[in-house]
Amino acid sequence: MTFLKVRELKKHFKDVKAVNEINFEVKKGEIFGLLGPNGAGKSTTISMISTLVHPDGGDIFYKGESILKNPKPLQKKLGVVPQEIALYPTLTGYENLRFWGNVYGLNGSLLKQRIEEVSKIIGIKDRLKHQIEKYSGGMKRRLNIGAALLHEPELLIMDEPTVGIDPQSRNHILDTVLELNKKGMTIIYTSHYMEEVEYLCSRISIMDQGQIIASGSKGELVEIIKGNKRINLKFDNISDTLLGKIKEISYINNVEIISDEVAITTNNGEAIFKDIINKVSETDSSILSIDVKKPNLEEVFLHLTGKALRD
Repeated sequence: MTFLKVRELKKHFKDVKAVNEINFEVKKGEIFGLLGPNGAGKSTTISMISTLVHPDGGDIFYKGESILKNPKPLQKKLGVVPQEIALYPTLTGYENLRFWGNVYGLNGSLLKQRIEEVSKIIGIKDRLKHQIEKYSGGMKRRLNIGAALLHEPELLIMDEPTVGIDPQSRNHILDTVLELNKKGMTIIYTSHYMEEVEYLCSRISIMDQGQIIASGSKGELVEIIKGNKRINLKFDNISDTLLGKIKEISYINNVEIISDEVAITTNNGEAIFKDIINKVSETDSSILSIDVKKPNLEEVFLHLTGKALRD
């Protein structure tokens, strides 16, 4: 039996198809990634899985049972880490955890024990007596995760949990996700950071404009662009003339400016360097460096959509 199954799920807001008839499955004990740019539909999708938003069509099945018809079994076993900080700033960290523990039906010695255990997991035990408004962004994110763990959920949903935090807190959160998964927790992790999803997730669905455009393991997704190469070139001067000359090379599939580099994709890596050098010689630009990139999820997204993941 599939642990969680999403079938033909859709949600529209006026004329915007936020989620457009998507399908995917989550296996018990895995970290499943939803990767896509801001506005792709990831948050709307997990809001429907969390029973916070009612879909306009389709269904979601938890252990074979529709959560639209009976949401209680999933709600009791679900932990949600929202993208927004769901904490009370004037309360201490301990008081916030106690409040959320009460919401989950915990109290007395059991609640005290769970706060102790969770504070060790998220690594802020020494700061629990401090008010949230004095926490750094990373510490607030950690406590946000802790609040979702108090009732020992079977399924944990994390919506962009590392947005806007320092590298140390980010690394701690990623390591925490792996440790929770090692202990048997099933996790749905949404992000527009390709490197996070690559690091954490055993299977991935890539979302764009409300649709899932590809699904599979990292290896399976990279196979989509087998034979394609991504080459980043730095020039002393990037002009329209330069870009036009590069685009004249017929077997280049895509040309785009990313930061101060020109990124191209091609399935003919043998002849590309000679032809680029010849085309550049017809302009007033010079090549400063050439960097050949290995295929990754960013390249898969670019290949499928024609744009970079964070556009």
